[in-house]
Amino acid sequence: MPARLYGGRVPDGEGASRHPGGATGHRVAALGSELRRLHGRIRDVLDDAREGLDPTAGTASLADDLVLRCRAVCTTLGTHHRDEDDALFPWLRREHPSLGPAVERLEQDHAMIGTLLADLERVLREGAVAAVLLRHLEGVDAIMESHFRYEERELVAVLDAATGEGPPLPERFWLDG
Repeated sequence: MPARLYGGRVPDGEGASRHPGGATGHRVAALGSELRRLHGRIRDVLDDAREGLDPTAGTASLADDLVLRCRAVCTTLGTHHRDEDDALFPWLRREHPSLGPAVERLEQDHAMIGTLLADLERVLREGAVAAVLLRHLEGVDAIMESHFRYEERELVAVLDAATGEGPPLPERFWLDG
């Protein structure tokens, strides 16, 4: 079966190695479009968490589910940003130095979102009520949405135009899940 890399199927033997841990030979195909699609999946995880905050429901199983949903937001978004910080951004700085200021702003956003996610984790541990969790999720959503729109505006065209070897991103960054 062909390898799934960066938004498209790569025929067997076409220079497509698996890329966990920074393996070489990653073919770039519609990298920016894939980034947009991935952002959509992350938005869905956040929407799912918010949907679980129905104030009219109050069963223990729902509360447990809320914790899982909120932790899914923290894990999904945190992992995505670490992968960008570790692989995509250094590659962009090397291959497209003119994007340095944009990458710096995106890294600052990651730090801010990381703080918001840590606050969400803290209130989860403290057993916060649904209204508090919702307020935290809405804060994450507002900053995340601004960040995603800026990232897409600044990077998608450049990433979609990229050819040759791409950044050494782990497979989890792009695979459907």
